[in-house]
Amino acid sequence: MFSSKLATAVHILLYIEEYENEEKITSEVLSDTTGVNAVNIRKLLSLLKSAGLISVRAGIGGAYLAMPPEDISLRMIFNAVEEKDAELFRMHEHPNVNCPVGRTIKTVLDGRLGLIRKDMLDEMDQVKLSEMFRDMNARLEKDNAAAQERQ
Repeated sequence: MFSSKLATAVHILLYIEEYENEEKITSEVLSDTTGVNAVNIRKLLSLLKSAGLISVRAGIGGAYLAMPPEDISLRMIFNAVEEKDAELFRMHEHPNVNCPVGRTIKTVLDGRLGLIRKDMLDEMDQVKLSEMFRDMNARLEKDNAAAQERQ
């Protein structure tokens, strides 16, 4: 099962894209916007940095994107923060091997679930941070327009 690391990492990268030229982006700032403990944010920042997605300014601190957002795919982010062998679906641990279904369920599912995982990762390659940034801004514009109509 995948954790919430991917969603948090995307949040971090979108925040950096939005504000890197306006403020110093620290783990405390990112903790505030994500609602995730700063210690966990620092761990994610370290993983994102190791993957070459972000850099941190030496001495003064502050994170920034290490490459253009159109070059960062959702799969790159996923690979940076999730366990390499994380299961998409977890098998129940103790099927009854004396039962024909229990004895074969893992074999029946493994290949199919492997293909689903491959397809998911291939789709994630197509989603770019720049698209998510545009989607975020479109949503904010829509929310602002709706708020203005209510006034």
